[in-house]
Amino acid sequence: MLSKILSASVVGIDAYRVEVEVDISSRGLPHFSMVGLPDAAVKESRDRVRAALKNVGFNFPLKQITVNLAPADLKKEGSAFDLPIAIGIIASEGLIDPASLDGYIFTGELSLDGRIKPVRGALSMALMVRDLKLKGIILPAENAPEGAVVNGVNVYGIPSLPDVVAFLRGEKNYAPVITDISQTIREHSVYEDDFSDVKGQEHAKRALEVAAAGGHNVLLLGPPGSGKTMLSKRLPTILPDMTFDEALETTRIHSVAGLLKNGQPLLAIRPFRSPHHTISDVALIGGGQTPKPGEVSISHNGVLFLDEIPEFKRNALEVLRQPIENGEVTVSRAVASITYPASFMLVSAMNPCPCGYLSDPKHQCTCAPGQIHRYRRRVSGPLLDRIDIHIEVPAVPYKELSTELSGERSEDIRARVVKARSMQLERFSKDKIYCNSQMKTRHIKKYCRLKEDAQTLLETAMHSLSLSARAYTRILKLSRTIADLESSEDIQSHHISEAIQYRTLDRGQY
Repeated sequence: MLSKILSASVVGIDAYRVEVEVDISSRGLPHFSMVGLPDAAVKESRDRVRAALKNVGFNFPLKQITVNLAPADLKKEGSAFDLPIAIGIIASEGLIDPASLDGYIFTGELSLDGRIKPVRGALSMALMVRDLKLKGIILPAENAPEGAVVNGVNVYGIPSLPDVVAFLRGEKNYAPVITDISQTIREHSVYEDDFSDVKGQEHAKRALEVAAAGGHNVLLLGPPGSGKTMLSKRLPTILPDMTFDEALETTRIHSVAGLLKNGQPLLAIRPFRSPHHTISDVALIGGGQTPKPGEVSISHNGVLFLDEIPEFKRNALEVLRQPIENGEVTVSRAVASITYPASFMLVSAMNPCPCGYLSDPKHQCTCAPGQIHRYRRRVSGPLLDRIDIHIEVPAVPYKELSTELSGERSEDIRARVVKARSMQLERFSKDKIYCNSQMKTRHIKKYCRLKEDAQTLLETAMHSLSLSARAYTRILKLSRTIADLESSEDIQSHHISEAIQYRTLDRGQY
């Protein structure tokens, strides 16, 4: 007897429908075959399904069993096909009415005792069910809150194979899982870190506020222990709260990557990723034999922090140029070409020299000029060209470290950032860009006009500091953001003056 069950698989961050066809024939010797480009994990489902059926009281038929995963030209991977294959075998044996299967998507990994284990990509599958207007989706109980984030989809979280059979027979009733999105966002939108924990470094805090207000990438330069990492970890706390659409897209990526905590339906805070400097270019950008999202995509709508950026492999750093420029990354392999979203703020940190103490008044630098030059050249000019703010982070003196006074709270800084961002959203509403860092040449000409005194100051700085044309453009963008923080329509001379301070490398200070 032939049975057909709907399931789903994920390519990139999008789910597509897979039809699981199970045919059981009494002719010939007992045999179990699976076709439709299954990977090793899918092929191993044969043994998991056999043991699970036996241990929950069903007989595994000693017949010729053929399982086809359609469409047959797309590679299937993962353990999510265990449940639909088991249900297909039970239906083919006549123990379930085939009509009860219509319109449902089944997905889940089976343990040997019949329990249904969580799978990756449940949110993408629920979105697919909504788009195809199917009846509902049957998920592992742990994945149900995640799938229920999608409105208009009946999501059933069922813990075991016997419970699924009882549900399809009408012997048990399961209500669709409902996720309170507002409550979820409130519960999961609390940051553990706060800017009030940082002692001193007011200049660096101000630079990060400007970066958050305009979406600018940042490079922090300073000796070891000056607080570069501490400051960077707190940058997400002053970024605007994620919209529901941003949270949904970010959660999809984390779900596919298997990074969602069990029972967490939605990622409500902006991600902060800090990969080690030994990371490969594939792990950073995404890829593999079957493409998977990399760190640039996992940090989508959040912050990617590269500590000690000169220590990263050169080819790993160079692959960052496309996602920084386009907000997405395309991974091409023989099996597929997949585009992942990758819109993030890049925050990098480095020592001023190999020993770390160049220009430090309390420590003597032991590096030769040639060593410093080689160390600095590990970060290429094209990558530095995409970093708007270079800020010095000096060592904090004992007097500031020992003070009982706390700094300004992240909540207060975020209020100013949100106000500036709202001005930019209104300004660029017809241009399909969202912040000042994304401005092109035509936007700079239109929105960064300088008054005479500001123009004179910038001209003087260009000549006296030997600034490049690249630095000129960056200064204008930063000046626009600084003016937005003051709710000023015009860029004034003190805005230009502050922006020039954020171009440490262009000023030749190091």
